[in-house]
Amino acid sequence: MSVIISIIIGFLLLFGAFLSLVTAFGLLRLPDVYTRNHAASKAATLGVMSILLGTFLYFYSEHGHFNSKLLLAIVFIFITAPVAGHLISRAAYHSGVKLWDKSVQDDLKHKKEYEEKARS
Repeated sequence: MSVIISIIIGFLLLFGAFLSLVTAFGLLRLPDVYTRNHAASKAATLGVMSILLGTFLYFYSEHGHFNSKLLLAIVFIFITAPVAGHLISRAAYHSGVKLWDKSVQDDLKHKKEYEEKARS
């Protein structure tokens, strides 16, 4: 295995581990459900994808083994994780979970008021 590929693999694995660590800190430190969900869906998605890509490159360059399952996992996570995060946030908003006190903007507030007026 060449030195350049080893450096790229090491970078991808360390970057993925770093983003997973950022996700853990975000889940512990952020104030409300929406910002925690943002940290979990964005950073964890990129972290896991980086680790899977580094693993794919390692096995392909070291052993010549092309693993399509790793590529499919990357595509699956890339598509499903942000959508799931969005749906969790929407469900939390519609079930009445409050925003953080220092939140500046509520983009769905007018839509929610309009729907409540239409129901009455």
